[in-house]
Amino acid sequence: MNNNTLSLPVPLNLEIDLTDEQFFQLCQNNRDLRFERTATGELIIMPPTGSETSDRNAELTYQLRAWSRQNQLGKSFDSSGGFQLPNGAQRSPDASWVTTERWNRLTPAEKEKFAPLCPDFVVELMSPNDSLEKTRSKMTEYRNNGARLGWLINRQQRQVEIYRPYQGVEILQSPNTLSGEDILPGFVLDLTTIW
Repeated sequence: MNNNTLSLPVPLNLEIDLTDEQFFQLCQNNRDLRFERTATGELIIMPPTGSETSDRNAELTYQLRAWSRQNQLGKSFDSSGGFQLPNGAQRSPDASWVTTERWNRLTPAEKEKFAPLCPDFVVELMSPNDSLEKTRSKMTEYRNNGARLGWLINRQQRQVEIYRPYQGVEILQSPNTLSGEDILPGFVLDLTTIW
């Protein structure tokens, strides 16, 4: 028996030519993994996060969902929700939100698969294995595809990067709260439970 172990990079990026339907089925058949696909078709396979990151992400999703339920202005999504961005990339932000007006324009079939739109609001909560450079690139991609507000939360550095259309990135050091501004009116994320 060979005791040599092959170590693969995390996340794993592969060049595989898949149709949108094949990609969707791959995701459905492998629910223990998270998949994304870049605009150029590169398949990204991400393992489940560690328990600490998962706990913080659940808190983030909980706060966004509670706000969304109260005001009925749109739909909130957790990290397992996928979106097909206008540039063709298929992404799954850690938390996201879409206005009711935009959501209601989708057909029932579009709502069942990866919704063909970029969320109005996206959050990426970095886990220890995430690359800051790649996560920043993903946030820029969201902004360039129509996200009106995005937060990159970097727990290790206790830093938040805020992405808005046609503006430079704003960086906050150790904030206790974040405002949803006029995109998510009245939403304030309590970061004390996420740091």
